[in-house]
Amino acid sequence: MNYSNASFVKRYEGNPILTGKDFPDEYHILHCFNSGIIKYKDKYLMLNRLEDCSLKAYFWIAESDDGYDFTPRPAPIAMPEDNPLFQKYASINYYDPRITQIGDTYYIMHACHSEYDCRLSLLSTVDFEQFKWHGFVSDPGNRNGILFPEKVNGLYARFDRPMTSWDGGNIWMSFSPDLVHWGQSECVLKNSAVRWAWSKVGGGCTPIKTEHGWLNLFHGVRTQCKSHYVYQSGVCLHDLEDPTKVIAVSEKPIITPMANYELHGQTPSVCFITGAIVEPDGEVKVYYGGADTVMCAGTIQLQTLVDLCHNRL
Repeated sequence: MNYSNASFVKRYEGNPILTGKDFPDEYHILHCFNSGIIKYKDKYLMLNRLEDCSLKAYFWIAESDDGYDFTPRPAPIAMPEDNPLFQKYASINYYDPRITQIGDTYYIMHACHSEYDCRLSLLSTVDFEQFKWHGFVSDPGNRNGILFPEKVNGLYARFDRPMTSWDGGNIWMSFSPDLVHWGQSECVLKNSAVRWAWSKVGGGCTPIKTEHGWLNLFHGVRTQCKSHYVYQSGVCLHDLEDPTKVIAVSEKPIITPMANYELHGQTPSVCFITGAIVEPDGEVKVYYGGADTVMCAGTIQLQTLVDLCHNRL
């Protein structure tokens, strides 16, 4: 079916690219979605968010030569589940990893959920074999943490989304001298600035640096019939020198749930963008979770993303 009227992202014809069935049977994996992606030594590495039939969480790496055909490694990565703090504050789930390369180190910011609410946690690796846990890097009530690939005015920077009683649906920026202690937070994109996402917006993948500014591919949510959520993905452009300033926001989403694997699953009507790889020819491979159940891919041109921000299309 042709979905071009509803999306600027061209869906990969082989979608979904990963499902729970692609992982070893003994783990009883049901869902593979909202996974991080990075290029490492000429391979595409996807750090997958998995849930088994009891909703136990795993982070599991899959590798690909072309960005579409992924092969999972034999086992999930080791998480700090014997650490008392991790046990306490990730007792329900850990999820939504976002990978950012800074120098020779790859940082993985992700959410952890417990009876004490949601907070951000940080892992790092230099080889995707051994992982170091840096602890929790936010107060309770924060998620969608995504690191910038370079410092901003001498400080590490990230997008995040505080979930307070008075502000639960906007994208913020926070800054840190050491990746652990964060502050100087500012709201940078309100859901009210996005016509099709009046419920909430949140960061999607590592910001993309261009000559025009930082591209921010984000998810946006609207509520239909009081209780049905529709997750789309959009794009905005932040100032290069001061990314707390948004230069332009696309009036249109770049992808809208239309395919069966986006409309049907444990959370219907979801395109949840979690990663993007910019190729040398200007093509951007986009990765997103479909219906909180499967992983999907698509493509869009880098210039198209910039043009959408300025509403030229």
